[in-house]
Amino acid sequence: MNKHQSSRRHFLKQTGSAGLALGLSSTLIPGLAAVTAASSDFVQQPLPYAYNALEPAIDAMTMEIHYSKHAAAYAKSLAEACTAENVNTSKSIESVLRNISKYSVKMRNNAGGHFNHEMFWQSMKPSGSATPSGQLAASFIQSFGSFETFKNQFADAAKGRFGSGWAWLIVNSDNALQITSTPNQDNPIMDVAEVWGKPLLGLDVWEHAYYLKYQNRRADYITAWWNTVNWDVVAKRMEK
Repeated sequence: MNKHQSSRRHFLKQTGSAGLALGLSSTLIPGLAAVTAASSDFVQQPLPYAYNALEPAIDAMTMEIHYSKHAAAYAKSLAEACTAENVNTSKSIESVLRNISKYSVKMRNNAGGHFNHEMFWQSMKPSGSATPSGQLAASFIQSFGSFETFKNQFADAAKGRFGSGWAWLIVNSDNALQITSTPNQDNPIMDVAEVWGKPLLGLDVWEHAYYLKYQNRRADYITAWWNTVNWDVVAKRMEK
């Protein structure tokens, strides 16, 4: 057995492998967190594309395990924490995140993990746009000098995040675009964040997001991920 095969087998042993469902919508996969008739911030929503839709940047098996195992577990544990801590889930999850220091570690980890992943799925699409346009493109120039400068700085934040965490593009308190990163499943909405702001785009740099395909080559994953970004969604978040 070569090194790549050994790493792959170890990863699957740790995460649990589910059968591939190439070309199928996640709404057809049983066993996922239930989706209520009225959309809820606290409930895992259907993946907006098939598991293999973001290939070659993100492979189908990684997407399936990431969505149906890791993200589903965050949603399940979040529901448990909300019940235990009497959280009113008719309100937005952001109301919890803004006051996360008042809650348990379980709430912090899983409310963050759920919110971050729901945003992550929506931030990508098959054959994503190479560059943004309109007001968003102008904002990159205003805040960073150029879109390429933004990409380089964002990639540096993602590569430089020690261990597991996220890189973020946010609108900060000065209403300007800014790059930051957070550890684990924290995000810039939380009152414990070093840099607070409204997230427009987040990149998951936990190893489970890329290890099957890229192993320790986080930089290659980041480079490939740019081809999946849904800039239309990012622009709509900025408009809000």
